[in-house]
Amino acid sequence: MGDWTQELGTLGDGVLNRLAEILDNPKCGWRQLAAAVTEQPKFRCSEKELLNCSLQVLSATGSPSRLLLSMLADRSCPLGFLLHCLRKIDHRSAVQYLIATVIRIIIQPQSQCEPDGCRLVLTCQAEGPKGMAYQWFKGKEEVPNGQNPDLVLCPFVASQQGHYICRVSHGENFVYSQWAKVQLASGDCPSSDARDGFLPSSTSSLRITQQPQPLSVCEGTPLRLECAAEGNPPPQYQWYHNNEPVAQATRPSLEISCATTSSRGQYSCKVFNLYHDIRSEEIHVEIGPGSFLCSSFDENDGGYNPPPARQHSRFYATDKVALLMGNMNYQHHRQLRAPMADVHQLCNLLRQLDFKVVSLLDLTLQEMHSAVTEFLLLLDRGVYGLLYFAGHGYENYGNSFMVPIDAPSSYTSEHCLWVQDVLRRMQGRQTGLNVFLLDMCRKRNLNDDVIPQPGPLKVTANIVFGYATCVDAEAYEVNKDGLSNGIFMSFLTRRLLEDEKVTVMLDKVAEDMGQCDITRGRQALELRSNLSERRALTDRVQSGDCPEIASVRNLQWAVANVLPDSLYLRFECGVTVQLGFAAEFSNIMIIYASVLEKPDAVVTCTAQLTDFSEDVGVELKLTNQESPMDAGSLLFTAETLAQPGFPSLYTRLSALQRLKYELSFSVCLHYQYASMDDEIQETRLVSVGKPLVSKLNLHQPRLPRSFSASSSCDLHCFSLPESSSFPDGLDGHLPASETSSIGSASTCWSFYQPGEFPDSPLPAKVNLPEETVSPEFLDPDLPRPLSADIRSLPLDNMERLSLHFRSKQNFSF
Repeated sequence: MGDWTQELGTLGDGVLNRLAEILDNPKCGWRQLAAAVTEQPKFRCSEKELLNCSLQVLSATGSPSRLLLSMLADRSCPLGFLLHCLRKIDHRSAVQYLIATVIRIIIQPQSQCEPDGCRLVLTCQAEGPKGMAYQWFKGKEEVPNGQNPDLVLCPFVASQQGHYICRVSHGENFVYSQWAKVQLASGDCPSSDARDGFLPSSTSSLRITQQPQPLSVCEGTPLRLECAAEGNPPPQYQWYHNNEPVAQATRPSLEISCATTSSRGQYSCKVFNLYHDIRSEEIHVEIGPGSFLCSSFDENDGGYNPPPARQHSRFYATDKVALLMGNMNYQHHRQLRAPMADVHQLCNLLRQLDFKVVSLLDLTLQEMHSAVTEFLLLLDRGVYGLLYFAGHGYENYGNSFMVPIDAPSSYTSEHCLWVQDVLRRMQGRQTGLNVFLLDMCRKRNLNDDVIPQPGPLKVTANIVFGYATCVDAEAYEVNKDGLSNGIFMSFLTRRLLEDEKVTVMLDKVAEDMGQCDITRGRQALELRSNLSERRALTDRVQSGDCPEIASVRNLQWAVANVLPDSLYLRFECGVTVQLGFAAEFSNIMIIYASVLEKPDAVVTCTAQLTDFSEDVGVELKLTNQESPMDAGSLLFTAETLAQPGFPSLYTRLSALQRLKYELSFSVCLHYQYASMDDEIQETRLVSVGKPLVSKLNLHQPRLPRSFSASSSCDLHCFSLPESSSFPDGLDGHLPASETSSIGSASTCWSFYQPGEFPDSPLPAKVNLPEETVSPEFLDPDLPRPLSADIRSLPLDNMERLSLHFRSKQNFSF
């Protein structure tokens, strides 16, 4: 390592990644660091750069702090200035780590047990900038004349027994060694009977305390081997690969940041000091192909028999994306309650599994078409995709249809989204895993006697298709106060985080449903799968061969999750109002207006939002409420949004997917002075761009293109602009001129045209299932895995409540 004047870019990726993990902290992290480095203008980050940092959280492996550190490294930021800024924001853990990285102790003092009167030596050796100083401590007391790397106790007496530590410093920066315990030799001292007669009395035997272990890793992934030893004098290390010494591999751990096939072979570590020389066990390291399965090679192909101790390898995904759609507020059919809570719960759980999730409520047919189109564009080689729908639905002649909220009272297939066509398009992708879950009824629609014919299906082995209920049956929801859960989702959330093959996990869900009295004979999960590999939703995410494709995918889906930054409005009367924004779903946003400060002369003060853009869904009587629940949100509480102690009013905006222009509204400040009876108003016009999913312009039809087997290369043909960051205005949707450049990205729908299907006879009456009340719902003895923290969903005690049990099928054709 060099001096503190060396540049940040000289640190290795491992150090920068660890430092980024420490800085990825919302309270004191990369945002505070970005503000601190503006002390020197050349390190100042633009708003666009800070936005790109923020969007890194939408990537499973993204890190805002890592991107910020990369930008600082590109601008030749010295380590000394970075350390100064970290101290300025009082980030102690980052300061300690950076110091420990620059000043690195390579030989730690070792505990020793020696007889009275001998010569005992403790050694601490560090590498780092020139001019480092050493100071030894016994407990909390400085050791006189202990300013050298070697602390010599001669003759060693009983009063010198205890714990010793060494501080290595450079200027005001310092690190500590590990503690070493020294004691007089006795019968129970491990080194008292292990000495060689011809060695000085101060030496002890050298022994390896941790042997390196066999490994099997994928090509392109990090490789780390460890060996630990103890002895006096302190041990030194040298690693060997195929009996050849590895250059500069003289530490207890051997780290290779990117393993290749040349890294395969036999490894061992030589441990030695002035008097001893021993060799660790020789182990084998296998490097698997950099594909989506890090499995063992065929023994007949390579001629290599893997040792029994090699580690089990796993599948991985190049990315994970999910589209969750829930339809509740139908215009011409019975309203549903469960999709809101179901989508919200599933969204939280999938994000724990590193999925990039877009969650949407109450979509029209056009909006469902567009949302699925955008989702299909993300399904590339090795990607895990999950599509979930909760709402009204039906099934005729083996074809299933998802019903949009604008479906007419006597709807047919032309008014709905055809499940088999979506499935066909999913199968055309070269994904690692496709999961399609439908939480809807599968009863007949007597209005519709058309039998649509899907196109040819491509032979794949990566599809898991799950119905919440079986053929000609309903899917039910359980209502409790203002919130409800679907039967299927209530059981799925208990199993979703289990590290099992996805079909095994869903089989357990089906068994759980079958063991519950209230669901037996009413609703049973039906699975169809051609998954031939042990792929699980818990599989890790690892970038594929082309990072540019991942960048396109992240950009495409990330724009649907961008919230406006908080705004601070200063009114002429001296009142400061904060506008905060929270995403309930990707198309539903809550705005809270908080009065942060006001002059003493102002006795009452409220900030209300008015004059919203016409396209956005706002229920005026629910605007400017004192709690999120009063504003129509059942999923948020005031404690999770606004700053405690400040009066706030809440407004809920829905249907953001229909927003055609920038979202604008007025902030009307109502206040009153102590000396006046009349109320005064001040108004400010605010524009926050296009938040969340509105950037995707789902209200616009997609260009109809035919789907082909070659469409798996969509993203390879996708041409990014010179900068991969968002265009000004944060509008991530590509205009038609750019969309056409996608080439074979043929995942857009060929819309059903009116009159395409023959007229259907009017339906006969259908039998309505009974609405029942049950004293129980779920078996409390069923195992529960880790679940998301949804404080606003009080569903844990559902078993002890009296619940209303209703079908999710639409019965009023």
